[in-house]
Amino acid sequence: MKIDTKEQVIEYINSLKGYQGYVQFSNRAIDKDRDIFIDKEPKVQNEDGFIYEANFANDKNSINIKQINNEWLVATVDISRVLDSDTKTFVSDIENFNYKIKMAQIWQEESDKFCEGLKVNNLKSVVFAGFEQ
Repeated sequence: MKIDTKEQVIEYINSLKGYQGYVQFSNRAIDKDRDIFIDKEPKVQNEDGFIYEANFANDKNSINIKQINNEWLVATVDISRVLDSDTKTFVSDIENFNYKIKMAQIWQEESDKFCEGLKVNNLKSVVFAGFEQ
C-alpha cells in the first residue's frame, strides 16, 4: 500500500489498535517516551521532519512503513505462524530502554537446483515482531 502525505501516514499510524512499535522521525533520534508504543496505542503528533520509518506488530501481523522519495510504502507480513525458534531478540541502544527488540525470520520452502530439486527453506525476510522485557 502507498500513502501520499505526511498527514495520511500519521493518521494511519494513529488508527492502529492492539499494536506495539515505534516511529523514527527524520530530524531527531528516537525518543522512548514519544516514539515507542508498548503498553499504549500509537499516538503520533505532526511535527517538524517526516516519518522516515515505523514498525508495528501484534501476534498476527508485522507492519513496516518506510518513506521512499515523496511517499510512504506500507508492507504487512503475516507472523502468526512464525515459530519461537525463528524469533530473535536484540538489545536496543536507546538509553534507559529496558526492552529488547524482537525480530521474526520468515522462511519459505522452495525447490533448490543445487539440492537436486529437493525442497529447502530459504530466508525471505526478517521483520519486526514487537518488544520483549
